Amino acid sequence: MKRECLTIIGTAHVSQESADEVKNAIYEQEPEVVAIELDKGRFQRLMNDLAGIEEDDTISVTNIIKENKVGLFVASTVLSYIQSKIGEDLDIKPGSEMIAAIEAAKDIDAKIALIDRDINITLERALNNMTFMEKTKFLSSTVFSFFDGSNEEEIDVEELKNPDTLDEVMEYFKDISPGAYEVLVKERDAYLAGSILNIPEDHVIAVVGAGHKKGIEKYLDNPSTIPSMYSLVNEEKKKGIPWLKIILALIPISFVVIFFLAFLNGISIQWNILDFIIISIIMGFLGSILSGSKIQSAIVGGIVSPLTIIHPLLAAGWFSGLTEAKLRKVRKRDIDNILKVEKLGDLWGNNIFRILLVVIGTNLGVSIATLIILPSQVFIPLFLKIFGG
Repeated sequence: MKRECLTIIGTAHVSQESADEVKNAIYEQEPEVVAIELDKGRFQRLMNDLAGIEEDDTISVTNIIKENKVGLFVASTVLSYIQSKIGEDLDIKPGSEMIAAIEAAKDIDAKIALIDRDINITLERALNNMTFMEKTKFLSSTVFSFFDGSNEEEIDVEELKNPDTLDEVMEYFKDISPGAYEVLVKERDAYLAGSILNIPEDHVIAVVGAGHKKGIEKYLDNPSTIPSMYSLVNEEKKKGIPWLKIILALIPISFVVIFFLAFLNGISIQWNILDFIIISIIMGFLGSILSGSKIQSAIVGGIVSPLTIIHPLLAAGWFSGLTEAKLRKVRKRDIDNILKVEKLGDLWGNNIFRILLVVIGTNLGVSIATLIILPSQVFIPLFLKIFGG
């Protein structure tokens, strides 16, 4: 690709003017390649949608829970909601400018290059780079925005392409979560720039979000600063001591050690073990049932709770959630229904929300047992007996 033959069009993803601008530029310049900010998965879904092909809309909640990708799924759903909501307000389908680019490229027989990183890799890296407080702040602000009808100002999407406005938005995003900003903006700027440089043809039009244009151009002007593409898709192992994992592992280990020490000192632990099992089962059951699970899911969550407390890599919520997922059919239309939610009460009828709630509720119940009830009712008294307190 020749730098002087490259045109980068910064678009708003829910803008009719952007869609028109893209088409006009492609028809006028007739490039050899039209590069678009999509990965293979999103491109295929867009093509299926245009062709009227209905995909299997069954969502494997079982796999989501088993692979511990609940956070990734929630983040993806939230971002889909935000884009769909804006598109609905503006009466334009999200991704219209990409569709316009694809259609125009086909009209002039230009090649199409997919230059974006896999969305799942991007979201996973973003979540890994966010602190617990950043995740909490993001999730809470998003939930409140779902139901906040106080802001009725008309959205000027074209103003969002203004460089000054973009700088303000980016700085605000950077302040909220520097880690996510690094992945969602700077890393993707580098990845998009690297993908463009790898296009062998000379004359290229690249269609990207307006927020990436400035960063891409900076990398293209200084290609030596672009990290290797391998490093942008593979997570580096974090150095340092994983204190959180160590602490979480020490909690159940300490329980076992206390029981063992009591046994060595000839102290009867039969009732202590029984209390441990009963309290664990009750709290796992209550956490599940109070979060709206079916009775079968609550029973499973309760039964596995004692084991999951001792084993730091297991969570009772996974088991109750998996049971709930088998009892509730979940389809992609449930995501669409989430996107149409106008008040909190509407979520209760959504199977995705209900299953995730069961996972969270069961784990919360077990956490209360582990951190509050069991220490005060079982382990501290037993510890005092061991050391003669």
